[in-house]
Amino acid sequence: MVQIPVWIQTVGLLTLSNIFMTFAWYAHLRNLNHRHWVIAALLSWGIALFEYLIQVPANRIGHTHFNLPQLKIMQEVITLSVFIPFSIWYMREPVRLDFLWAGLCMLGAVYFMFRT
Repeated sequence: MVQIPVWIQTVGLLTLSNIFMTFAWYAHLRNLNHRHWVIAALLSWGIALFEYLIQVPANRIGHTHFNLPQLKIMQEVITLSVFIPFSIWYMREPVRLDFLWAGLCMLGAVYFMFRT
């Protein structure tokens, strides 16, 4: 049986959890803006449950190979990588050059967290 490397498991699970998280946090702004905020909150909590069911194992698996600051910066890079396409394609926000600058700043952060 082929063992999937820890970094692939971690990145894959964190990406999936971030997709759920992004929808839980922001999709109600498009889909439920005409409903009472309590409805949006309850539906968001339901989505967030699935996010946590994926995120917790992702961090446990990742912590066997990465330290906590590395896991955190990995999470932030994945969050930005999921959020930008979500904001453009799902929320129909305009593409901005600030996305590039934010991404470059995150690459700098990755460098400092993972250098040895």
